[in-house]
Amino acid sequence: MTVRLAAAGDVLAVAALERDNLGADAWSEALVGEGVTGALPTVSYLVAEVDGVVVGHAVASIVADIAELQRIAVDPGYRRHGLASELLDAVVVAARAAGADRLLLEVREDNAGALAFYAARDFVEVDRRRRYYRDGTTAIVLRRGLGRGCGARG
Repeated sequence: MTVRLAAAGDVLAVAALERDNLGADAWSEALVGEGVTGALPTVSYLVAEVDGVVVGHAVASIVADIAELQRIAVDPGYRRHGLASELLDAVVVAARAAGADRLLLEVREDNAGALAFYAARDFVEVDRRRRYYRDGTTAIVLRRGLGRGCGARG
């Protein structure tokens, strides 16, 4: 498994992962294309590859001292093999390198698996956004400190 920056040739695979994993909340192929090709300057796309096939992706926005994990998705056939952890670790490294001292994200309140995943990786709840998703589900805002002053460890 390899985690790397996404390239233009990855747009179709990332857009397919969006549709398959995020349903009605998926980003369009056009938006994915803008992000992957650099039209959105604060946004970085990472992909996880297994045997040359893109099977996961993460999207992060980093502005000054705040990083936001906007997306993380892994093909169902490759889940529970550490790909999401590898993608998250790569986002943390990139955020720290860019000077961010905290990483934020939103997760659906009904996504127990994701909530457990992030809790095990030192994220804590800091807020809730009622009716955030298209279907009316609340988003739980999570934060992980990455540096001094934001609750990060060592």
